[in-house]
Amino acid sequence: MDKVSPDCPYPGCFFCVMKEGNPSKRRGSILKFFRELPSQDDDGQVLPISGLWNTAMAHPNDPEFIELGIFECMVALIWKGLKNRRWLSHDQNIYIPYYAAHIIGSYTMNMEEFAESAIHAGVIPPLVELLRGRLTWVEQRVAVRALGHLATYTNSFPAVASHGEILELSIQLAMSSLEIVYSHFYQFADRRLSYHCDLLTRGMGGVEMESRKAEEWASQLQCWSLQLINCFAFKPEFLPTICKPEFLVKLPGMWGGLVNENSPAGIGLLRTICHHKLGRGPVAGCPGIIEALCNIARSSDDWQYMAIDCLLWLIQDPSTCHKIELVEFLKGSRFNLMGYKMHMVIDKAAPALVDLAEITNLGDHKKLGDYIVNVLQECLQSQGTGRSTISNRVKELIEELLNSKQRLKWEKNMPKEDLHIKQAAALVVKLEGNSLFSSGNIAGAASKYSEALSLCPMRSKKERVVLYSNRAQCHLLLQQPLAAISDATRALCLHSPLNRHAKSLWRRAQAYDMLELAKESLLDAILFINECSQSNDPDLSLRQNKVPDYAERLVKKQMRAAWLFREAAIKHGGIHGEADAGDIQESDGSEWETASESDTGNDGRAEMDDDDDDSEWKNEDERKDKYDKATLKGCSTRASLFGHAGNEITVFKVAT
Repeated sequence: MDKVSPDCPYPGCFFCVMKEGNPSKRRGSILKFFRELPSQDDDGQVLPISGLWNTAMAHPNDPEFIELGIFECMVALIWKGLKNRRWLSHDQNIYIPYYAAHIIGSYTMNMEEFAESAIHAGVIPPLVELLRGRLTWVEQRVAVRALGHLATYTNSFPAVASHGEILELSIQLAMSSLEIVYSHFYQFADRRLSYHCDLLTRGMGGVEMESRKAEEWASQLQCWSLQLINCFAFKPEFLPTICKPEFLVKLPGMWGGLVNENSPAGIGLLRTICHHKLGRGPVAGCPGIIEALCNIARSSDDWQYMAIDCLLWLIQDPSTCHKIELVEFLKGSRFNLMGYKMHMVIDKAAPALVDLAEITNLGDHKKLGDYIVNVLQECLQSQGTGRSTISNRVKELIEELLNSKQRLKWEKNMPKEDLHIKQAAALVVKLEGNSLFSSGNIAGAASKYSEALSLCPMRSKKERVVLYSNRAQCHLLLQQPLAAISDATRALCLHSPLNRHAKSLWRRAQAYDMLELAKESLLDAILFINECSQSNDPDLSLRQNKVPDYAERLVKKQMRAAWLFREAAIKHGGIHGEADAGDIQESDGSEWETASESDTGNDGRAEMDDDDDDSEWKNEDERKDKYDKATLKGCSTRASLFGHAGNEITVFKVAT
């Protein structure tokens, strides 16, 4: 190196080279630095590597270092760490393979030409060795990240795919990553490797922060593994390897947790698999997947539309529409005996899709509800052409849906006065239902709300939201969680904006809690609290930003039940069995206590929604504007984060 700061003790210091004013000399010195660094054994090598890491993170599209050989340098450093353990354990060299793989991943995440340069530099073999676990899980994390970026591009994917073990290793890592991080780091705070702790917290945190970051990194390790697998899933020749039942059945549960809201995780991979005919067959026959897709489709998950896509593709495909799905169930919970029920895919998927048929737009999906109706109508018309037919119950649901659409067409030609009469009649019946509910006749109230729904004009969406939500509350009290989920979902689909009716969110959260579906319950409860914080309703608005006690209890319970490390903790003794009250659950006075306390009135019974605003007939844009002002726009359910299973819950509203 030609120029060294007089205050710098290191000859050829990288940071001094970067200050060189002559561009030609600077490039020559950097080129020399990259060539010589892997062969040097001086102390302090981690400092320039960490500087390169910062540069790569801040300027991933800058071609200068790519042209000067940074990929070749990083490859040599990773191989050195893998082959020379004495060097790796000296000074702070243990950090270098991690930083080197991270630098490769950062420079290849946006630019295809950089990815091609990385391939030519030979980055794949050392990254595969890190992926195997030759060092530790933190190096696996950055290796799978880098390989995932390389696999994204058309020109570099063949080089990744030529290493056949990458797909198998990624599948194994996706299934085992949470257990690896829990058992190798999280479980025993006194045994944590110091360099892991430093990387996780940048030396700024204690045990609690290390644990939080470890959960985040574990989620990333799993999600990035799924992203890499997803690149392979676009190629039909790799689907037989991916579509193994033992892997497919776990995908709906790989959701990334609240710490990784930007990744579609398992549902994203399922969507890619279901997009191809070769993938739909294994998915349709895998126990429990259709039911899991139905739950995600009827939830506040940010990736709800992906589950809907999967269900639609499965029932549109004649080879999977009537395929038998085995559904595991408990024959006797006391003895934990397992059995199997058989359902056709259409019989499981259609009820969920009927509930979603009044969605207007969902993300980039325009007129999604109309598309759902058309698909279900085609299924009904084509049924009976083969040996398998749709069940009578599903036929009735689809026919009822089609009749409601016909009602809407008829009502468009009805005089406005007649529509007002129908609305008034529906209101009278609804009030009768409210009276029955208040007197304790819950079944009678549910029947009245059904009658009111049959009278209420289809375009009176606000009133129908209330009726469906009220009937969902009745189903809760009658301990009919599936019916409650159905009605709450219909209310949420009718509501504007979509999925933002607070009381329906809370009722569906409780229904999912009854079914022990913690993730779905948690996401609805989080969104419920967000909506309460934005509501003008004095019964729902949060006083002094305090989370309602009943919501706080449910959220804490579900955060423990949906904790990413829960299965690993049970397996490794961190939680002693399913019913460890100290770690899993809080003991409440009644299993169903929260079923009616969301809107408890002075008489101790749940008040029903009773909004009789005649603004239904006002300009649609005015109504939409009113809702928008009271709503957190663009709020991601998972971005509304809560501190994990602690004694306090803090709400963060993050616009995405």
